[in-house]
Amino acid sequence: MTASIDSANCICLSGDPYAACCGRFHSGRAEAATAEQLMRSRYSAFALLDEAYLLRTHHPSTAPAALDLDPAMEWRRLDIVATGNGGPFDTEGTVEFKAFYRHGKDRGVLHENSRFVREGGHWLYVDGDILA
Repeated sequence: MTASIDSANCICLSGDPYAACCGRFHSGRAEAATAEQLMRSRYSAFALLDEAYLLRTHHPSTAPAALDLDPAMEWRRLDIVATGNGGPFDTEGTVEFKAFYRHGKDRGVLHENSRFVREGGHWLYVDGDILA
């Protein structure tokens, strides 16, 4: 990452600088303490086309062999709608979110309720249900 993105506000819209927010997870300097932190960091990784991080934080039982990330996809905003468990002492959690995107002239929203598990001290994305 360049210094400009490190000092800019994080892509996940937490309000924190990227380096102090998702950047520390992407670089491996820290681990997400909650399912929501992992969700936010995965959203940022999609925006940054960070396939390695996305695969590393995907549970092995449901992880694809590779991702087909589209550089034309612009992730514009992340809204966390609700969380269920997923705290620092939980082993499972859910995060309902809306991720707003632009792809060419099209605009849309991915609304999902994602499931996470914590194994070996690491939160991992398992799967999610797409919501209307």
